[in-house]
Amino acid sequence: MSLVAHYQADRWVKSWKPDAVMAWMPRAGRLLHSWPDTVKLARMGDFPQNLKHFGKCDLLVGNLPGIATRCRDLGWTKPVLTISNFARDITPVAIDRASLNTPEDAFVVAASGRFVPRKGFDVLIRAVAKLPGAHLWLLGDGRERGNLEALARELGMAERVHFTGWVSEPFHVVAAADAFVMPSRHEPLGNTLLEAWKVGVPTVATRSEGPDWYMRDGIDGIVTEIDDHDAIAAGLARIRDDKTLAASFVAGARARLDQYFSKSAIVDAYLKVFSGDFSG
Repeated sequence: MSLVAHYQADRWVKSWKPDAVMAWMPRAGRLLHSWPDTVKLARMGDFPQNLKHFGKCDLLVGNLPGIATRCRDLGWTKPVLTISNFARDITPVAIDRASLNTPEDAFVVAASGRFVPRKGFDVLIRAVAKLPGAHLWLLGDGRERGNLEALARELGMAERVHFTGWVSEPFHVVAAADAFVMPSRHEPLGNTLLEAWKVGVPTVATRSEGPDWYMRDGIDGIVTEIDDHDAIAAGLARIRDDKTLAASFVAGARARLDQYFSKSAIVDAYLKVFSGDFSG
């Protein structure tokens, strides 16, 4: 961090006199100073490798309990809380499937995120390949795109895997799908999964860190082991073939979303922290 950034942060806080200052990313924690009468915290969306950025923090906040455990294991002795995210409040309007060259009567699976190995989209392509006639919409982009396109061709899936690139509003695309999958190998929370729950689409997710905490297998959707494309394919087939079961997953996920990830509960939790109450 430059001296200019430190000077600006210090000047702003001394001028505005906020009740709290929150660093949203770990490195931003280095801009916190020893301001009196101001709650200083850092919010983490992933597991920290060390605590070197947080020396001026009064507490840390992670978006799932495992992050709090990691901080304590690294030697953090001040308060550390779990406050998660809430899904954005958007009314989905399903796109026309023809816009993605997809038959109206096809079984459509959607997934979204950066095309990097940790997201497991290669596993998902292999899973959907086991479902004759199914189409896969991959929303996003990244350095693995060429490898994913090559895999789709290798599996004879080139006509059934649709790479949309980044879209302005994924909610509307996911709303037109029959199922959503988050096949991640590592996923601290899984915002895309929560958004699919908000849209009301039945879901399959791997047992990565986030879903392993909050998703109930067989109630909110189907949870599989990481890298198990056979299990993902089997879960999708169940959603495709059993509409009653699929509807029950949507209902379960909606209840879980309201229980763990409501906007009011998360905002209230942050306001409590900003007031100086770190009791959780």
